[in-house]
Amino acid sequence: MSASRGRLIVLEGQESAGKSTQARRLVRWLADRGIDAILVREPGGTDAGEKIRELLLHVPYQLTAAAEALLFMASRAELVDRVIKPALREGRTVIVDRFFLSTYAYQVAGRGLDADLVASANALATQGLVPDLTVVLTLAASERRARLDRRGGPDKIERAGDQFHSRVDAAFERFLDTAWQASHPEAGPIVGIDGAGSEAEVLSRIAAALAHAWPETFAAASGSNR
Repeated sequence: MSASRGRLIVLEGQESAGKSTQARRLVRWLADRGIDAILVREPGGTDAGEKIRELLLHVPYQLTAAAEALLFMASRAELVDRVIKPALREGRTVIVDRFFLSTYAYQVAGRGLDADLVASANALATQGLVPDLTVVLTLAASERRARLDRRGGPDKIERAGDQFHSRVDAAFERFLDTAWQASHPEAGPIVGIDGAGSEAEVLSRIAAALAHAWPETFAAASGSNR
């Protein structure tokens, strides 16, 4: 990463693991420490991406697995080109609520699409952009279900069957394996963070991971979280 380029930090994990909550808290935490950061989400983050999000998650009809994957890629291509890359060029930190590990988990492991074809499509969508750090939040399935029940009705992907979500769970566990990471350089560095406990406790763990990755920026700041 060049000295002038911003950082791309991704939050990943299964539904209700706490990604969106922690992404919002992390942007505030960074701003409190004088770090210019923006938050975007997948699918979404652009005018076209938000329309695609509605189609993928809420319009009441089923898409084929290939169509689903390609719509995620279309949203990602818009987001990378129109939002993420310009922000990085300006030296800003970009926090992304989901990125392409979700495609590998849900569309490859979950839906059974060909991994090489999906990886090729992803390379086109990302233009070779590699995250500087991906945080995978982990949480027991029982706690995720309890959170989902408290949150309200599930979207289309959340309503997929238990076998589907078991395959997705296994994929996210596999992403934390160093051998998998070595064979997927496009994913960049990945760290697993326990998503259990209070929001402040989880944020503290994420801050510690940032301090480990970039001690010159975050080591002094990671001890105070809110």
